[in-house]
Amino acid sequence: MSLRSLYRDIDSLRAAGARIEGERGYGYRLIEDYALPPQTFTRSEIEVIALGLREIRAIGDPSMTVAAEAVQAKIAATLPDGREQQLLHAVSHVFKPHRRMNVPAIVDVVRRACWDEYALDIVYADRNAENSERTILPLAVVYTDHALTALAWCQVREDFRMFRLDRIQRAERTGHSFRPRRVPLLRTYISQLSAQAR
Repeated sequence: MSLRSLYRDIDSLRAAGARIEGERGYGYRLIEDYALPPQTFTRSEIEVIALGLREIRAIGDPSMTVAAEAVQAKIAATLPDGREQQLLHAVSHVFKPHRRMNVPAIVDVVRRACWDEYALDIVYADRNAENSERTILPLAVVYTDHALTALAWCQVREDFRMFRLDRIQRAERTGHSFRPRRVPLLRTYISQLSAQAR
C-alpha cells in the first residue's frame, strides 16, 4: 500500500466521522469510543445485509448465529430510524426446505486454526469409515447444502482437499504456523477452480 493510498483512506475515515488525531509525516492515532455517524445504505443494500444475515442464521451454526445477531444489532444502531426498520423487517427471506445441517463442535477448532493460520493434525474417517491421519493447513470453513466442510491443503496428498467436518474424529493444533501462506493458497485454489470451469 502506498503512502498516498494510506493518506486518502485516513481522509475518508475522517470524513465518515472517525476521530483520528495527527497529520502526515508525524503519525496518526485513532481515538476510541467515537460515535459512528448514521450509515447511508440504500434500500437494496439493506436487503442484501438482511438476506445475508438470515442465511447465516438458517445454516444453524450456533457461534455464527450469535455473530450474525451482533452484526445486525451494530448495523441497526448506526442506521437512521426508517432504514433500521427496513433492516429488521426486510422483504427478502431465506427458505431452507431441508433440515438444518448438523454442526459439529469441531467447527470452532477448525475456524480458529484458519484465523490463526495453524496446521492441524486430524484423524479423518472416509466414506467407508476407514480412519487416516493427516496434517492439514485449514484455509476456510465451507457451508454446502448438505455438509459443513473444511477446505485445506493436505500435507499427505500435497493437494487441496475438502474434509467433511462430521468425519473429523480428532483435530489438534500442531503448533506450526503456515502464515503467510493461507491467502496465496486460497488464490491458487480459486484459480484452479476457474481453470476447471472453462
